[in-house]
Amino acid sequence: MDFSPLWISLKIALTATVITFFLGLVAAWGVTYLRRAKHIVDGVLSVPLVLPPTVVGFLLLIAFGRNSGFGQFLESIGVNIIFTWQGAVIAAVVISFPVMYRGARGAIEQVDEDLIFAARTLGMKEFTILRRVILPSAWPGIAAAAVLSFARALGEFGATIMIAGNLPGKTQTMSVAVYTAMQGGNRELALKWVLVIVTFSLTILILMNYWTGKSFRKKRKAS
Repeated sequence: MDFSPLWISLKIALTATVITFFLGLVAAWGVTYLRRAKHIVDGVLSVPLVLPPTVVGFLLLIAFGRNSGFGQFLESIGVNIIFTWQGAVIAAVVISFPVMYRGARGAIEQVDEDLIFAARTLGMKEFTILRRVILPSAWPGIAAAAVLSFARALGEFGATIMIAGNLPGKTQTMSVAVYTAMQGGNRELALKWVLVIVTFSLTILILMNYWTGKSFRKKRKAS
């Protein structure tokens, strides 16, 4: 059994999670305190959550393809996104971003506003408030969102196969390997990859539930 889809999936998911963590956190922080067009911005940032992954992949294919202006620019500087693992990372980022963004936003909105007001009264700058007040208070929820974002990126299929294709040893992730095995009539191999994916996902969820529950109990005792 070739384990390259496992390592490719982990590489893509970990890279996407790091990118998504910072993008989602900044977006959540900005939208939480946005006064105008808040619902519109929130809808735009959350739309990949409700679109079929194949639609997201098709839009990415148009955006980064050779027929688009941006795609031609990338080609002119020697950068190719289509049918590469970097393209798979972009697909995973776009698909998992709403999970991180909405989870982080929910955690930030639960922070006591009196603490933020007191920090501003003391003359703290907004970034300092984020680092010293908001993040420590909202960290369990933010960490949980990051874990779910990783799980979402790990199991991504539709957008990945559209923009990155199915190249064994290069862009073939575990989800794509299941599809390939089924297309080739190898149900046994498909079942093995399904079990690997289920095991990873279930382990992630159990660890997340345990960690967030433990953090909640500590926070409750402290209060």
